[in-house]
Amino acid sequence: MRTTYSRPVFLALLFFLAYSVKTTSQEIPDGHEKFLFDAVNRERTFEKLPPLKWDANLASAARAHARQMAEHNHLSHQFAGEPDLTKRAHDAGAYFSMVAENVAEAPSVDELHIEWMKSPPHRANILNPKLTAIGIAVEIRGEQYFAVQDFSTAVNSLTKEEQERRVGQLLRERGLRIAKNPDEARKACDSSVAIPGARPLTVAHFEAADLNQLPEQLSGMINRGSFKNAAVGACSAGEAASFSRFRITVLLY
Repeated sequence: MRTTYSRPVFLALLFFLAYSVKTTSQEIPDGHEKFLFDAVNRERTFEKLPPLKWDANLASAARAHARQMAEHNHLSHQFAGEPDLTKRAHDAGAYFSMVAENVAEAPSVDELHIEWMKSPPHRANILNPKLTAIGIAVEIRGEQYFAVQDFSTAVNSLTKEEQERRVGQLLRERGLRIAKNPDEARKACDSSVAIPGARPLTVAHFEAADLNQLPEQLSGMINRGSFKNAAVGACSAGEAASFSRFRITVLLY
């Protein structure tokens, strides 16, 4: 879009949603990035939305892309030979189940925020209640500012043991006794491997970005069955996955 400024303001945005994770970026924003970060959270506070948390990994991904835009003197969400947004954020170390991006070019940093808020789709990213984290980068070339806002719905990075403990606690709350050794359940992550020892009545596999509740299908299986015991195994995540997902196997006895 063009404005009456001596240099035009340009905007673009990108949004991805998944249904089915060390950088040198600053831990706390400063300068132009802090100005835009504070501006975003003022807008969210005004709308009675929780503030976004600063994510240094998203900021690192945003920084690399802002430099690309400045070098090309052009707005884009992906240049030739550059990974797409999900891979950039993942490679920078961010863990997420949803990711979105605003990019813009303007003659001053305050105009970047003004124009983002005047654009309905960019404003929607800034005020999206499902998004929880943000990383911002600003690059200056001559008298023009190139900026990137990378948003995400952040997902915690958990070890396999932490994943198993979380799911195990949910199963205990359903009255099941949890096996201390997860080896059999972990082996069952690969459905082609025979399960040693006592054969489970049911083997359940599921993927989730949130381990604070059991999937409805698994809850239904427990309600319909007469299971007394369970074993929980965390499976290795797929290397090619762009979005962070936990893969879990539950043996029900």
